[in-house]
Amino acid sequence: MNKDAAEVIALKAIEWLAGNDELLPVFMGATGFGVDEFHAALGTSEFQVSVLDFIMMNDEWVLEFSEAQNIPPENLMTARHSLPGGEAINWT
Repeated sequence: MNKDAAEVIALKAIEWLAGNDELLPVFMGATGFGVDEFHAALGTSEFQVSVLDFIMMNDEWVLEFSEAQNIPPENLMTARHSLPGGEAINWT
């Protein structure tokens, strides 16, 4: 997946999260972001990766997002790895 396609998925994930009244407060609490920080970070790859990581913490969230956006669930991880700073880290 190229960077542009990964960014599209990440931006859809951000849009989905922002419209989710149950999960958005959980994300904001976990990250410490306020509304201003959320808006300021939208275009950064670090923020995009963090949103994908957050959604991928729970299989149910992945499936809900995938169904709502008509995106295969495995594409979230592929998008994460395609964004700057989202590369897989091998600790061995």
